[in-house]
Amino acid sequence: MPNTLSNADDSSSRLSDALKNVADRLGDIPTELSYQRSEFRTLFDQNSAILDQSRAASMLALDSYIISNPRYQNKKCVNGAYGQVYSQNNEDGIIAEIFSRIGHDTKFFVEIAAGNGIENTTRLLLDLGWTGVWVEAGEAEAASIRSVMSAPILDGRLVYLQEKVDRDNVAPLIKSAISANPDFLSLDIDYNTSHIWSALKGLAPRVVCVEYNAHFPPSVDYEVPYDPNGTWNGTTRFGASLKALERIGREANYSLVGCDIFGVNAFFVRNDLCDEDKFLAPFTAENHYEPPRFSLVGMRGHGRHAEYASP
Repeated sequence: MPNTLSNADDSSSRLSDALKNVADRLGDIPTELSYQRSEFRTLFDQNSAILDQSRAASMLALDSYIISNPRYQNKKCVNGAYGQVYSQNNEDGIIAEIFSRIGHDTKFFVEIAAGNGIENTTRLLLDLGWTGVWVEAGEAEAASIRSVMSAPILDGRLVYLQEKVDRDNVAPLIKSAISANPDFLSLDIDYNTSHIWSALKGLAPRVVCVEYNAHFPPSVDYEVPYDPNGTWNGTTRFGASLKALERIGREANYSLVGCDIFGVNAFFVRNDLCDEDKFLAPFTAENHYEPPRFSLVGMRGHGRHAEYASP
């Protein structure tokens, strides 16, 4: 999911931070302007309360939607699974639910575009005793990963590669870094995601999590033309539609078993592990599509724990 999503929760959070920054500087206002200072503090408190109520209402509405919709109450459906420790869009819960049904083998993961190491789809797996590889090219993200994940990097539980991937270098890069065939592969590079997945068909993870472009209708097969230097520009032009990913997955012997409820990620299970007793059929984009609900994305409860702690 693009980290710079322009959504309501993100906007309200940024507004709240801006208001707090201004409030912190009110002490610099001269005494003769104390009336204005008091007036602003009142306005600040009122707006903060409104923002908090708005976030709470959004979360309550989402919970009510999940509970009242028979689709999500179907035990074979994974889309509404709860769980958010380090993930952005409840991926933690969906990943746990899928593996509870199919089991695991190597407990090895690969995440391409691992972000800052605090918020991603595999940090929880590492906490739970898995090992794996992270790939992330960003300088700020690299500094964060090397800081907060220094312990598992040092003892070899986590291999970190600061590399920019393309469809030509990604397969040899990953194969040179993995010590076992991964059980889980996560891809979210905003623009060329589908092309990178196509280049990794030599891997055979049990589960694949791939970002999709939910702006496209579920019946439309579309992916952006490959551009090794392509980056997301903040518009609807990025990645691939869910139908395109369904096709790519089918060609690689994977079945689409669900999407997170926010319309960000699609989840695929290898065909030899997937059947109608475990997951909701048909395994099509039309059946599992979730529309963009980016405005509902937000961290519930306490903030994430940054520094890695041994399980």
